[in-house]
Amino acid sequence: VTLRYRLSCDGRELVSTMESHPSTFQLGTGELAPPLEDCLLGMVTPGQGSFDLSPTAFGAHNETLVRRLSRSEFPQDAKLEVGEAVTMAIQPGQQASGLIREVATDAVIIDLNHPLAGKSVRFEVDVIGVI
Repeated sequence: VTLRYRLSCDGRELVSTMESHPSTFQLGTGELAPPLEDCLLGMVTPGQGSFDLSPTAFGAHNETLVRRLSRSEFPQDAKLEVGEAVTMAIQPGQQASGLIREVATDAVIIDLNHPLAGKSVRFEVDVIGVI
């Protein structure tokens, strides 16, 4: 499906392709988050829609997925910044992506929840075509 879209949360735009070239996604492959794909089902092509997604659409925020790691677990010269995406081992042979929420002199707080978990999200879409 080829489309332009905008995601916003609490009235703040998170990402938008409305003023740029359209994006093309293959549905069912994970290229587009399942809650967003669900909104596209049954839409007329071409067509526009606005969808308000519940705070659980991307999962509930799970406090056990917020990890406090010792600063010593990172290289001394690592530039750790709040909001930066990181990948970390959570079990032998298994990795997860998360966002740095806090950097202190002795610890780094990493949130492994989906960035939109527990948040109300507005999805506006302009479906241009289906290939």
